[in-house]
Amino acid sequence: MATTVENPVPPQDLSDIVGKHLIYTYANNWQYEMYVKNATTIDYRIHTGHVGGRWVKDQEVDLVVLTKGVYKLSWNEPTGTSVCVNIIPAERLLHGTIYFPHWIKDHGHRTVLFQNDHLDDMLKYRDEGPAYPIFFVPEFAKITFIEDCGIDDDTVISVAPDQLPADYADRTN
Repeated sequence: MATTVENPVPPQDLSDIVGKHLIYTYANNWQYEMYVKNATTIDYRIHTGHVGGRWVKDQEVDLVVLTKGVYKLSWNEPTGTSVCVNIIPAERLLHGTIYFPHWIKDHGHRTVLFQNDHLDDMLKYRDEGPAYPIFFVPEFAKITFIEDCGIDDDTVISVAPDQLPADYADRTN
């Protein structure tokens, strides 16, 4: 069914993205990992980059199909960071835009931990700011590893990046 002004939402079949586990590297050499846990939740780890070492479970997201095979995930974190990621699995391509509040540009190390255990701290840092100017990071990424892990598997991302085997994030397929 085509979209129209009267019906602007394309069919929302998320079955080809939900349950997928991805490792990807942005053009700026920041490496991330994401598990699309279900239609409303992701888990992720950051292996390298400004906040490499950070990991999060059960991040609520807005997940939509833009067109067949093209997905968009958007979310806002307790840190005040907003993220929008477009994923094209068949092309092994991803585009992410991260909107870091200014405090993370200056003190990103504060977020390099398992966020779920430090939500009060993240909210405090967010509220203390400063929020502006926003540290804006738009980048394309290559998906180097993708696998289907099924939905709601809490073992996919369950430890910090530094607790993984040294070559874990180097896997390709």
